[in-house]
Amino acid sequence: MLLSLNTCGNTASVALGTVDKNEVRIVATAELAVRTYSARLIPEIAALLESKYATLRDVEAIVVVNGPGSFTGIRVGLSTAKGLAEGAGIPLIAVSRLALLANAAGLPHVLAAIDAGRGEYYVGEYRNGNKLSEMLLNGEETVAMAQQPGAGVLVCDESRADDVSASACTALAICGPVYVQPPDAAEALRFSLGRFRAGDFDDLETLDANYLRRSDAEVLRAARVGA
Repeated sequence: MLLSLNTCGNTASVALGTVDKNEVRIVATAELAVRTYSARLIPEIAALLESKYATLRDVEAIVVVNGPGSFTGIRVGLSTAKGLAEGAGIPLIAVSRLALLANAAGLPHVLAAIDAGRGEYYVGEYRNGNKLSEMLLNGEETVAMAQQPGAGVLVCDESRADDVSASACTALAICGPVYVQPPDAAEALRFSLGRFRAGDFDDLETLDANYLRRSDAEVLRAARVGA
């Protein structure tokens, strides 16, 4: 049994799956509303396990999406995953939200873009599933990157692909982006199967959040130090 957490976006999700030959069979999922992660995440995990008459002792690996996205959401999800993994001696696999988005497109060369607020975007370039780069760009920089010769197809994290005017990626419409549903915890489980089978786990002591930008507190602190 595998457990997965994704708390990086406006909603969070938890999933349980079992490995069946060369695929992951999802056996239970749950979704959490924004601003309820810290209070509901652990109880939701416990409820999912109980629904399958299982405990943490039955979990062979934990998968966590470690960003980029909401600072609070990332911290809650990653700290919960690391705490459970360390306490129960369970190996941990961390995956990038941008990598999941690129994978969801099913295309060989992708520029995955997620709205980061403030007119900025988290952008990841992936070719055949391999990360070339991940960075924080403003709108003009993102458009310029997507319009370069040989650039990958721009893929946006957007749940309302039928209403471009409501899209967080409206400013990128000039690039003709492909819109895909935001990958959830279940998709993270499927995505991580290869690493699980290969025993490719992360080091709990060195694993950190994939923020791609500093928090407001860090920016303010740096400014004060500079002053």
